[in-house]
Amino acid sequence: MNLDEQPASTDRKGLLAETLVHRILTMQLEPGAVLDEVALSEEFGLSRPPVRELMRQMAGEGYVDLEANRAARVSVMSYQTLRDFLIVAPMIYVGTTKLAALNHNAGDLAVLKHTQRKFRQSIADGDVESRVIFNHQFHLNIGRMAHNPYLLPSLKKLLIDHARIGKIFYRQNGGPRIQKDQETAALQHDQMIDAIEGRDAERAGEVVRAHLEVFRSDVALYAVPSGMQGELEG
Repeated sequence: MNLDEQPASTDRKGLLAETLVHRILTMQLEPGAVLDEVALSEEFGLSRPPVRELMRQMAGEGYVDLEANRAARVSVMSYQTLRDFLIVAPMIYVGTTKLAALNHNAGDLAVLKHTQRKFRQSIADGDVESRVIFNHQFHLNIGRMAHNPYLLPSLKKLLIDHARIGKIFYRQNGGPRIQKDQETAALQHDQMIDAIEGRDAERAGEVVRAHLEVFRSDVALYAVPSGMQGELEG
């Protein structure tokens, strides 16, 4: 699915898929929100069967929760979601970034650099939604550059909640520290690109680990009560 700016698919089912992904990642559709198949069918000029099929597909990818005899809902989030993310993310992000350094090709690198330019522009513009989308796309591009069919599905699932956690935090916080951390994150993206381009897997892994620590410390300001801090460090 192409998340760069506006949905690009010309077929109606593809357009629906890209639009739902964008709405979920940017929290236009909140976690737990009901997905009205009738309304979506009418909005995109589709019959119900392809919409149901898409709901099943998106459930498999982690965007949607499905239960018997109930409407599809945007996948839920909780403190357990946050805890699980913070525990597992370093393993998956470091693994994919190190493999990207070893396995990428020139075309992969050009795409990554283009996405980074978009990410930096979104920071300069103060555009929170675009920042979330292009950060998501940056790390997804790295996952694809790893060329590993086992790690990519796990990374994709993590990236859904990475985007949503980030959007929750950044839309409610600002100030000098957050601006500084955004600039640090952009610099770390540049450092990842340099390490990947130089095929320095160890350096790439070190940078992405530090990158995740910035994200973790920012989110902890808002989302983690002081009594949970020790638990989340386990």
